[in-house]
Amino acid sequence: MRSSLTSSPIRPFIIRPFKNTKSICSQPQSSENPISSESPVSENFPEKITKGSHFSGNPIFPESNTFQPTDLSQTSVISSLLSCRNEPVSAFEYFKRVERRRGFLKSLDTFCVLLHILMKDRESHRYASNLLNHYVSGGSEPTSAAIIDHLIESANRFDFDLDSRVFSYLLRSYVRADRINDAVECCNGMIERDIIPLLRSMNSVLKALVRRNLIDEAKEFYNKMNLKGLGVDSVTIRVMMRACLKEDTTEEAEKYFRDAKALGVKLDARAYRMVIHALCRKPNLKVACGLVKEMRDMGRVPSGVYTNLIGACVKHGNLTEAFRLKDEMMNCGKPMNVVVATSLMKGYYKQGDLSSALELLDKIKEDGLSPNKVTFAVLIEGCCTNGKVEKGYELYTQMKHMGIKPSVFIVNSLLCGFLKAQLLEDAYKLFDEAVDSGIANVFTYNDLLAWLCKRGKVSEACNLWQKMVSSGVRPSVVSYNNMILAHCRVKNMDEAYSVFSEMLEKSVTPNVVTYSVLIDGYFKQGDAERAFDVLDQMENAKISPTDYTSNIIINGLCKAGRTSVAWDKLKKMVEKGFIPKCLTYNSIIDGFVKEDDINSALTVYREMHESGLSPNVVTYTILINGFCQKNEIDLALKMRNEMMNEGLQLDVTAYSSLIYGFCRRRDMESACKLFAELLEVGLSPNTVVYNSMINGFRNLGNMEAALDMHRKMINDGIPCDLQTYTTLIAGLLDEGKLLTASNLYSEMLSKGIEPDIITYTVLINGLYGKGQLENARKIFDEMNRKCLTPNVFIFNTLIAGYFKEGNLQEAFRLHNEMLDKGLVPDDTTYDILVNGKSRSDTWARKKEKMPACRKHHSMRIELLELPRMSNYRKVLVRSSSQLMDQAEVRKERVSGRDRIAAL
Repeated sequence: MRSSLTSSPIRPFIIRPFKNTKSICSQPQSSENPISSESPVSENFPEKITKGSHFSGNPIFPESNTFQPTDLSQTSVISSLLSCRNEPVSAFEYFKRVERRRGFLKSLDTFCVLLHILMKDRESHRYASNLLNHYVSGGSEPTSAAIIDHLIESANRFDFDLDSRVFSYLLRSYVRADRINDAVECCNGMIERDIIPLLRSMNSVLKALVRRNLIDEAKEFYNKMNLKGLGVDSVTIRVMMRACLKEDTTEEAEKYFRDAKALGVKLDARAYRMVIHALCRKPNLKVACGLVKEMRDMGRVPSGVYTNLIGACVKHGNLTEAFRLKDEMMNCGKPMNVVVATSLMKGYYKQGDLSSALELLDKIKEDGLSPNKVTFAVLIEGCCTNGKVEKGYELYTQMKHMGIKPSVFIVNSLLCGFLKAQLLEDAYKLFDEAVDSGIANVFTYNDLLAWLCKRGKVSEACNLWQKMVSSGVRPSVVSYNNMILAHCRVKNMDEAYSVFSEMLEKSVTPNVVTYSVLIDGYFKQGDAERAFDVLDQMENAKISPTDYTSNIIINGLCKAGRTSVAWDKLKKMVEKGFIPKCLTYNSIIDGFVKEDDINSALTVYREMHESGLSPNVVTYTILINGFCQKNEIDLALKMRNEMMNEGLQLDVTAYSSLIYGFCRRRDMESACKLFAELLEVGLSPNTVVYNSMINGFRNLGNMEAALDMHRKMINDGIPCDLQTYTTLIAGLLDEGKLLTASNLYSEMLSKGIEPDIITYTVLINGLYGKGQLENARKIFDEMNRKCLTPNVFIFNTLIAGYFKEGNLQEAFRLHNEMLDKGLVPDDTTYDILVNGKSRSDTWARKKEKMPACRKHHSMRIELLELPRMSNYRKVLVRSSSQLMDQAEVRKERVSGRDRIAAL
């Protein structure tokens, strides 16, 4: 075509010489350094080429008498070239001879004239393309704009048709030479001069930009193509979609496809395949399936499209659609492949249907397909996840027999399966095998390390750590976190911090989990100050606490009895953007309840409501338990009603709290109703519930009902604990049923339940009260054999017993033994020793005259109250005199002996 541009005087551009002998100019040619006629020529050219022959390199023609160059000036050379403008091959032959002559100074004008001549015949286009390739790859200095201008100027001056293909060849040459910026500049220069490059050439520029991840530049180039109306094709759209997928902007990729389709661009199967891939990542499976239907209507759907879409359906849990697509694929004559089968197997096991996955494995084997490593990995993972680790190991063995080397993922799946199933011998065997074969990596070690650390097996974890380091496996941040957790679990915070320090020395950067585990460890040890020190270190390291960390801080302060501080801390956290959850508020409410500050707990409860957060079952249970502990049973019932109005069902803990509250008030009728209600809603009473009921009946003196409850407890398979037996034994001894009490005590010992100080107190006091002083003394001696120190109450009971029998020597001996054990006698001790009777004897006589109901109501010996849950396990409150230092103890001992001697 003819250029619309007018001829402009352009200064002839001298082509600089190239060092590369394969380039268009072999060696420097100038008056100072002329090229010799013996200059080497490329060996890549054929010896002879004729018009119509196929060119496969730079042609060099043998010397002939035709066009022997004599005048080497630029004007003369151009004239000679123009004289054979209709014979491109002859012109090219002449040019190659001229460029080897001394004194020839090559110019861009000469080069452009030759290119125009070569473009006149289609058979010589490839000569032009190869000349441009060598010219551009030689790193020539003339810019693309200069070449374009000279091509236009020479076309106008010498009356050549301006063929846009020569510009496209130049453009592709820049792409092949990896000169992407020059290619873009060349394309822009062509567009500015109204020269339309071939779409194929522009696509090659786009591909090069995307291949080098110059996505923004590619989008800019594409937009310029659209603005100039240069058009796009299926290849263009594929390139732009690939660019979007590289940036994970799947919606934008889909938009390119839709816009092109709306403009009537004929999109090929590869474009459809790419947009379906984008939709699978989005995911928008409905639209993707619709495009598959369009492809089917177009005549062909590649197997890869079905494979990709079936895998996406399985990944997002749409197994029904996955199987529909599988059937459609097979109906189209495309057989099941291993990738599709593997995807379907994964879908089966994720839905809990492992047997169908294994049946599919057998079927593909029958059809002649061989499962690959991924297939086995999916099935072994499925077996281990569904608790079928033995079947997983069977597949593992089968895979090895097939010559497939297990991957570390497969080994790690099996290892976790063995550990979960408590098959430790198999787990260690597999682990050692993985280490010996070199498969084990840091994740393998971490799986075993995590299992050991979470179970407090610190010594085994330390041994594994040493093995990992000696094997050359570098511990990761997860490895260090596991070891820190192990030491925190056993409350060895010095070792935990030592591991943390080693972590810093080894340049392993701690993460938020590292700091959170340490903070939690210090809080659980009651060391809030160290916990806050670690928090400061985390903030100095520019690591922002997560919600998990914030909840640890709040919960830790509450556990340490600093709930008010936790409440203030939470308010500051909220100001910084922290959004509390039920767990956060529950920690603070529970903290106030345990600190006996119900009003503050209710304040937090109300603020929780005002923040728009609905309390959960735990919230209400904490408050119900708090009210029951304070004997505010009416408020507890009100909270229960509010909970039920919110549509929440009471759990066993909530029922347990209410039952305890009624039992504490000796309202066993209401307690029994709640117990029956608990059973009606399908819940199973636990040990705490049964203990409350047994204690409630025992406080009313209804030991028959208490024993019935004990028998029901055993029949239901609920384990009896020390509190159960202690309560029953105390009640039976009160009623004088010594044989039954003795049988229960023997039953308790046979179950491996060891008595504590409270149980021994109950036994000794009960036996003494029934005149069984010698048996009470045997229990006392049993305590000494077990190295349990009797309390003052026990000594007072035995001393009073021996005084009553007139055995003053044994009474005083027991008094001295009490002093030797560091116990301080109380007023009851001196009443016994001075007056020969104890306050408890006086109380016993008064008790005999009381009505039965008032008798049980008035007897408030805290020792026998056996409070529920944690209160039951608290040691008896010692008198303030027990806090005296050793000097005061010795002084008191001497004073006591002096008083006795004065008698």
